[in-house]
Amino acid sequence: MKPSQSGVAGWRGRGAAVSALALALAAAWSPPAIALAQSPASAEAASGPDLTLEGALRRAAAADPARPGLDARLRGVEAGVRQAGLRPNPTLGLMVENLPTLGGGDILGRTETTLTYEQKLERGGDRSARTGLAQSEGLLITAQAQIAQLDRLELVQRAWVDAMAAEANVEIARERLSLAERFQAEVQRRVNAARDPLFAGARAEAELAQAQIDFDQAEIAVRVARIVLAKFWDGAADFRMGSSDFEDTSAARVAAGAVAQADLEAFRARQAIADAQVRLEQARAVPDPTVSVGVRHIWDNEVALVFGGSMPLQRYDRNQGAIDRARADGVAAQADQNALRLEREREIARLQVQLLARANEARRIAEETQPQAERAVVLVREGFARGGFTYNDVMSAHAALLQTKARRVAVLQTFHNDRARLDRLTGAHADLLGLETQP
Repeated sequence: MKPSQSGVAGWRGRGAAVSALALALAAAWSPPAIALAQSPASAEAASGPDLTLEGALRRAAAADPARPGLDARLRGVEAGVRQAGLRPNPTLGLMVENLPTLGGGDILGRTETTLTYEQKLERGGDRSARTGLAQSEGLLITAQAQIAQLDRLELVQRAWVDAMAAEANVEIARERLSLAERFQAEVQRRVNAARDPLFAGARAEAELAQAQIDFDQAEIAVRVARIVLAKFWDGAADFRMGSSDFEDTSAARVAAGAVAQADLEAFRARQAIADAQVRLEQARAVPDPTVSVGVRHIWDNEVALVFGGSMPLQRYDRNQGAIDRARADGVAAQADQNALRLEREREIARLQVQLLARANEARRIAEETQPQAERAVVLVREGFARGGFTYNDVMSAHAALLQTKARRVAVLQTFHNDRARLDRLTGAHADLLGLETQP
């Protein structure tokens, strides 16, 4: 009993949507080139210009939703600096003496009234210390905003890498689908000619069905990756991904820079805050006198000018505990900065070596492993045409080739993710932030 031709026609009907994409591969039996080049049909799938990494980062930096919040915080810092520079408010006092009891006589004739104007004098530099503390807090806000933006740009870079890897994987899935279509037709021809058993045709149809599913899932992954990337600037995914950027591993040969300044600036700002807090606590330790001047109305309608003043006694509290705490915070900030620098330097060195290893692995796969896998495919297919190999041999050879290409895509994806992390640690994209180091 021969297999029904309707099953073959059904699979061909379901694969009609991608048959145009597979024509270029079906026309020739030779394996594709080593590079993960994007096919013309795939290039037409997305409109718009090619989206480079720099273009994606610039779009995301320009559309940072946190920027209005930073502007508001900086306005708050400016308001805090203005507030810190103000003098203490004066005090207006009124004192009434010699009030008679009820029924005790003329109130206005015997009452003495004193009106005073009091002002606290800051002797220890309190105002300048408060202003310096407010300015230091502004430095910390700016540094934290820079860190948040660098973290966001790292996420953008990783999303760009995911989109590039999805594009490369869809090309592998397209190649697998094209091969499955051709071999299903070839196996069916051999089954019809009674050269292969019936189960070979059924298995070929199952392979074609799985290849179609994998290709559909790969296309979905591409669309999702583009949408996720475009959401960083709340735009449409109307761009193409250039495969040449994904193939480029030249960044492995570029010497890594130092630790990102934004990470260190945050600790420097904390240390500056601690130093400013020390100065403020020292200023608070200096007693501030209060002077007063006023007029006194005496009961015989006489008026006298009065002066006065007061000075706190430092009998119990000299504010030494607050000073020591602020100094300890400064020492801790310096220690944290040194620890962060050493940790980041170790991570940068590790990533630099890992980038070289990934780049070398991708190059060796392209120059050594993949050509051998392609040669094995050619030999097996020639032997299959002569009847020397089975269908399983052919599919195994093609599976090994596709696994090799998928392995290279995975290596390149890891390479670019490591590069994204290295760029974050070194602040490679700090020029896109548009933030000054001073509030």
